[in-house]
Amino acid sequence: MSIKLSVVDQSPVHGSHSRKEAPSLTVELAQLCDQLGYHRYWVAEHHDSLHFANPCPEILVAHIASITKNIKVGSGGVMLSHYSPLKVAETFSMMANLFPGRIDLGIGRAPGGTGLTSSALAFPNAPLQGEYYADQAALLAGFINQSLDKEHPYRNIHILPDSSDKPDLWMLGSSGGSAALAGELGYNIALARFIDPDNCRPEIFAAHQNAWYQSGHPHPPSRMLAIACICAETEEQAHLRAGTAVYRKYSAQIGQREDFLKPEEVKDRYHHMSASHKAMFDKIASGYTIGTPEQCWDEISQLADQFGTEEIATVTVTYGQDERIDSYTRLAQFL
Repeated sequence: MSIKLSVVDQSPVHGSHSRKEAPSLTVELAQLCDQLGYHRYWVAEHHDSLHFANPCPEILVAHIASITKNIKVGSGGVMLSHYSPLKVAETFSMMANLFPGRIDLGIGRAPGGTGLTSSALAFPNAPLQGEYYADQAALLAGFINQSLDKEHPYRNIHILPDSSDKPDLWMLGSSGGSAALAGELGYNIALARFIDPDNCRPEIFAAHQNAWYQSGHPHPPSRMLAIACICAETEEQAHLRAGTAVYRKYSAQIGQREDFLKPEEVKDRYHHMSASHKAMFDKIASGYTIGTPEQCWDEISQLADQFGTEEIATVTVTYGQDERIDSYTRLAQFL
């Protein structure tokens, strides 16, 4: 099976550069991945984050699409609970009009930040807690596809004078809670194994497909699996390099919050951990794809076969930008 390799970029605040450079480093990587032959490039949404520097994916999507040639560009994803479905539809329809056939609109249920940021984003109204997510997603799809019921009060709203160019609709999830909803509404599905590998199962894709066909959508759905992946010249280098991302996730689980650590700092801290904390760290690392290009591609192929998908997206978080560029460059040799 031929595998399409894509990218989900969280715009990490690399320790190798100043904080303000993080969005520019995402742009730099996107241009490289376009040249290397990656299929898709998605940017994530985070608010008031110490580690990730993109609160407005629509701006990066537009900019990246304007300076790349072939790669599809999109959001992975827009955190829909914060926004008006009409405004999201207008924004991404405009980009689809400017870059025909290259824009993806991926949405998610999570807030992408704290309760405080959700409150500030919703001000002066109360923040939504996901209770209207299904209605928002249905309305967004209706606006994009101009498919609202004749009785719907918004039926006669036109997104653009000519909305024939549409973004591809995707719904993000990590444990299957949105699979049936995505299938019913006609959203392709992207599973974030990098968030919750224990609960990310092939059955989620099956549930999505069943709902899709039961709803009578005319064309087959697309599915993508997003994994955490760190590649290097040797397995030892890859595991050392991966320590930065693994430690961030580990520290979040134990209630700590600090800047990305250098791989050598992580290695030193690991040696001083208790046995139980080492086990926690190792468990997190086991959910990553880590190794040489050959080792990573072997696991990518296994996951693609296990989940029945032809597209794998990689999330690569490292202490330095050079290490992230090196990881994506090495993986691309098999494209």
